[in-house]
Amino acid sequence: MAGMVAGFKEFVMRGNVIDLAVAVVMGTAVTALVTSFTNAVIEPLLAAVGGSDSLGFGFTIVSGNPATFVNIGAVISALINFVIIAAVLYFLLVVPMNKFRERYMKPADDAPPPEDVALLREIRDELRARREP
Repeated sequence: MAGMVAGFKEFVMRGNVIDLAVAVVMGTAVTALVTSFTNAVIEPLLAAVGGSDSLGFGFTIVSGNPATFVNIGAVISALINFVIIAAVLYFLLVVPMNKFRERYMKPADDAPPPEDVALLREIRDELRARREP
């Protein structure tokens, strides 16, 4: 039982889980904000472009049957929603995090080489030593 708890603690403390949790929460908050903006501003503008049809920007496949209305405005709104969310997350989370990592994280050059690379280097050095008189 103690090993399982220690494994869970190691898993949570890796940092990736924390980053993922923060990203999910931030993504949810930004999605709500952008969806509200799209519903309140973009969709009325698209409906105004669509003309006098009360259903919005699109067309009806079978006239007189609102169930056959193809709502192009909703698709455009979802696309705008996606682009805005992606841009906000990129510029508010990804770019600053990359700058932070560049500035404060150690370069990977200080890390010792993997075991197989070290072994290959030893073999190379041994072969060189055998060739030299």
